[in-house]
Amino acid sequence: MSEPKFFALIIGTEILNRRRVDKHFDFVTQALIKKGHKLSGSFIIEDDPGLIIETLNYIASLENSILFSFGGIGSTPDDYTRQCSALALTDGSLVVHEEAKQIIEKTLGENAYPHPIKMAALPKNAKLLHNPINNMPAFSLEERYFFMPGFPEMSHPMLETILEKLIPLQKTYYRHTLTAHCKENELIEVMEQMPKNVEFSSLPKRHHDGWRVSISVASDDAFVAQQSFNMYLHVLQYKNIFYSLHDQV
Repeated sequence: MSEPKFFALIIGTEILNRRRVDKHFDFVTQALIKKGHKLSGSFIIEDDPGLIIETLNYIASLENSILFSFGGIGSTPDDYTRQCSALALTDGSLVVHEEAKQIIEKTLGENAYPHPIKMAALPKNAKLLHNPINNMPAFSLEERYFFMPGFPEMSHPMLETILEKLIPLQKTYYRHTLTAHCKENELIEVMEQMPKNVEFSSLPKRHHDGWRVSISVASDDAFVAQQSFNMYLHVLQYKNIFYSLHDQV
C-alpha cells in the first residue's frame, strides 16, 4: 500500500474575509511532522455548499487520501459540512445518530432543543469523535475523513488523538540541507536525478551580493538520503561553488 496523503480542509468565510485568522494549517503541519509525515494539500474555502462538496469529491478521488476538516458542523444555518459530507461521501442522507443525540441531551439538558440537537443528524455510518472541551461530538467516515469543529481549542486536541490512532509509530525522516552561493540553475541536472523516494526542495533567494539557493534532501532511508545529498556536494565541489551545511531538521 502506498503512503497516505494527508489533506486539511478549513471551512469558513470569516477566515477568507480576515475576520478571523486561521490557526489550523500550522497546527496540522506541525502535528504531522512530529509523526514523520506532511500535508499533501490544504484548502481554505468559504461556507458554500457546492464548493464544499466539490472539494470533498476531489480529495476522496485521490488514492489513500486522509482528510482533516475543520468547521461547519454546528447547528446554525451556515453550517453545511454535515450535509455536504453526506452528499459527497455517502448516500446523501442525514440520520439521527442516537449516541450523539444522547450526549447532546445529557450535556445541555432542555437547552439541547430546538437547535443544538441538530448536530446529532449525521451521515450514515458516521463514527463519533469525542470533543474534550464541551462534549459536542464531531464525527468521522470510513476512518479516513475526519470532521471537526472550527474552534482550535476543540479540534486540535481531537486531531492529536486521531493521529495517535492513525500513526501510532513515528516515521523517521533523514534530512540534509545546504545553502549554495549560486543560482538554482547550476543544480537542475542533479535535481533531475533524484530518486522517486527522495523528497527534495530548492529555494532560491537573491541577496545584495548575488544569488543563494537552499537545497534540502530527505528520505526515510538514511543511506538514500545521504547518497542523494552527496550528489549535490560533488557538483558544488566540482564547480568550485561555495556552500554551507545546516543542521539536519
